[in-house]
Amino acid sequence: MPFRITKKFEFSASHRLAGLAPDHQCARMHGHNYIVELELGADEADLSPVGFVRDYGDLSAFKNWLDNYLDHRHLNDVMDDNPTAENMAAWIYRTWSKEFFELTCVRVSETPKTWAEYRP
Repeated sequence: MPFRITKKFEFSASHRLAGLAPDHQCARMHGHNYIVELELGADEADLSPVGFVRDYGDLSAFKNWLDNYLDHRHLNDVMDDNPTAENMAAWIYRTWSKEFFELTCVRVSETPKTWAEYRP
């Protein structure tokens, strides 16, 4: 897919990661200011009549979901899997690829220097 668009979203939440040594900092409850990036892609033949992969305005449904479902929540109460950035990226992809069939990748950042990516 030669055409790709990306949009960045932000939310804040807490979590704790199971399976770590008790003295590991991520085993304790802590929070992050998360950044989520959705990447959507299309071939030239699949662009909209005006030339969009997808209208950025269509992604407001995802922003509303983040605000209502994840923002200022404890992710262990929201996700079934251990709420690592990797698991979160895969979970968001599986949840939203049904709505956005052009979705090619979800990236999740917990800090300005770290990213996890799910790209099936």
